[in-house]
Amino acid sequence: YMKYWVKSVNLSEGEQLSIRGVDEAGALLVLANQTLLVEGQVIRSPTNTLSVFYRSSPEGGVGIFQLHYQIFRLSCALPRRPHFGEVSVKDLHPGGTAHFQCHMGYHLQGDATLTCLNASLPVWSQHEPSCRALCGGVVKNATVGRVLSPSPHPGPNSTLDRSCSWSLEAPNGLRLHLHLERMVLGPTDRLVLWSGLDAGSVVLFDSGHGGPIPFEGVISEGPAVRVQFITDQPNSHNTGFNIRYEAFEKGHCYEPYIQNGNFSTTDPTYGVGTVVQFTCDPGHSLEQGPPVIECINTRDPYWNDTEPLCKALCGGDLSGPSGVILSPNWPEWYGEGEDCSWRIHVDEDKRVLLDVQLLNLSDSDMLTILDGDEVTTRILGQFVGGTRPFKMSSSTPDLTITFHSDPAGLVFGKGEGFIINYMEVSHNDSCPDLPEIQNGWKTTSHVALVRGARITYQCDPGYDLVGSETLTCQVDLSWNMQPPFCEKIMYCTDPGHVEHSTRTLSDPKLLVGTTILYSCIPGYILQGGATLTCYGREPGTPVWTSRLPHCVLSCENPGLPDNGYQILSKRLYLPGDSLTFMCYQGYELIGEMAIKCILGNPSFWSGPLPLCRGKNQIWYLQKNMYPYIICIYI
Repeated sequence: YMKYWVKSVNLSEGEQLSIRGVDEAGALLVLANQTLLVEGQVIRSPTNTLSVFYRSSPEGGVGIFQLHYQIFRLSCALPRRPHFGEVSVKDLHPGGTAHFQCHMGYHLQGDATLTCLNASLPVWSQHEPSCRALCGGVVKNATVGRVLSPSPHPGPNSTLDRSCSWSLEAPNGLRLHLHLERMVLGPTDRLVLWSGLDAGSVVLFDSGHGGPIPFEGVISEGPAVRVQFITDQPNSHNTGFNIRYEAFEKGHCYEPYIQNGNFSTTDPTYGVGTVVQFTCDPGHSLEQGPPVIECINTRDPYWNDTEPLCKALCGGDLSGPSGVILSPNWPEWYGEGEDCSWRIHVDEDKRVLLDVQLLNLSDSDMLTILDGDEVTTRILGQFVGGTRPFKMSSSTPDLTITFHSDPAGLVFGKGEGFIINYMEVSHNDSCPDLPEIQNGWKTTSHVALVRGARITYQCDPGYDLVGSETLTCQVDLSWNMQPPFCEKIMYCTDPGHVEHSTRTLSDPKLLVGTTILYSCIPGYILQGGATLTCYGREPGTPVWTSRLPHCVLSCENPGLPDNGYQILSKRLYLPGDSLTFMCYQGYELIGEMAIKCILGNPSFWSGPLPLCRGKNQIWYLQKNMYPYIICIYI
């Protein structure tokens, strides 16, 4: 697609200048005119066509303008990360791919790989897939994984999964530990865990018996476990369970696990005497358990305490130079009726910069950002629903974030939550100036390089811009990219193919000195130079030595008249070429002395082959088998 940028413009009264494009439907669009053009302005076309219209002043005034144009490639939109999954993007331009995968326990519904398709507006080859927890299943050779309550079904007419059963079978000689990461069951829901697959297997846990929930987990007697979940609310977002399982050898403790955190161990096999220490990811706090546990009891090893939990808390006082704030219970759904407040304090000569990476709330929940440490201070922003990532900074060393979720969350549902990074930054008012660019120039959108100001770089003719064309002053008063540079163009653009021909390149990169030899297929003849050479200009961009030739249908040599000959004879003739005939001494030419090759499919001669008549001869014209005397020469 094309883009123009305005290097200079100074028009006289009455002069008209406009830059026009066409939309996807072919309708004409005026993208800018003389009243809107300013130096440094960049104008992009919506399609691959862009035109410049100029009309001089009727009063005779003459101004000047200078525009530079350059092509650029459109790209696909950044694909959305599926809930409970991840996406990695190789390239957003046509031909690029996006790869999707689900978190443990979820199954991908849709294509795992999407391709960006080349079109007037590039699009992905399919809709983004989703990650769903299925109702039941069989896992052979189970070593580590998750069993999750089935995802709610989309749509009112979907089948309701009221009873789901999973079978887990570890390799022989191993046992299974099941850790109940989350269990919120409705009043009529039931979750049952059996140590074995048979109907008479020992029950490890049955929520229907009303006993305490074993958050420390349960351990099977053998290598198999059966899980059954029964519900009369299969589409509920608020109830369900997460069970993590891992296989372990007899005589060892099972491998511990902590969600949203990490641990270190003194023995990777978790034998008796192993000590494990837990830590939480940024934004989470260690809750409901000790930071250190030990594997004890030689006869039947077990941990001396349960693993702790790492939870994203509802509020807190933060004073470090950087950190992260997460919605309560992240990455799970936040609860109804949350009322949280985070207070951030940095050094007195610093300010707080917020980098909001994710903000997805329901329409009845609210996040408020305040400039200070009191709720009566100035509101920097108040948000409901979802929004794009953004940055925001305080004017003081203190900043407060409050979050309130609707107690009646079932009415509007829940959002995904939020992820907010914070850091201390210097107390300045503008970004540092950027250097000039060699073999190019820069233009600024503002005199002062305040937040949001842009610097645009362009290169002189004969140079390519390497790097980002436009840099933006960010909220933290740093530039979003490193300055680009101008690189000498040492290649020619591809001149293209010639119809009905083949070509041979001496260098596929088309560097200076490259030659391209064109040859026509049989039945066609080359019109123009057969060889193009790329040569460098100083200043300027390398160009080809001549224009593209053409392969046109030729006229074959019609042959010689008896007792005659041709002037400058050759085998094939281009359309428009003439062929001249002469007779030997003692003979006279009858017909056209010269005939011309006429372009056609196929090409043809403008007249028949002439005759060479001997002097003192009588010529006859055969017609209806009777001889007619047409000429007597004595």
